[in-house]
Amino acid sequence: MDIEKIILENQGTIVDVRSYGEFQGGNVAGSINIPLNEIPERIKELKALNAPLVLCCASGGRSGQAQHFLSQYGIECYNGGSWLNVNYYKSKSI
Repeated sequence: MDIEKIILENQGTIVDVRSYGEFQGGNVAGSINIPLNEIPERIKELKALNAPLVLCCASGGRSGQAQHFLSQYGIECYNGGSWLNVNYYKSKSI
């Protein structure tokens, strides 16, 4: 699946896995913040979100870890990389 297409067509949910402080410093409009270290205890919440999930962070490292972890639970998700890239795609859909 093409991540840019998912974002442009407002499919799924954008999940930012950075810390709360990082998220407060800037984020993608409409995204939700679930820090990487909270993902294991919030699996039920993540499964209830509109899929596919587009995961983002500062550079793509943490979102890559989250994608690997969540895919083991059968959650359709993609590593969107940097939140700035995801934000750029999102801005094109407005």
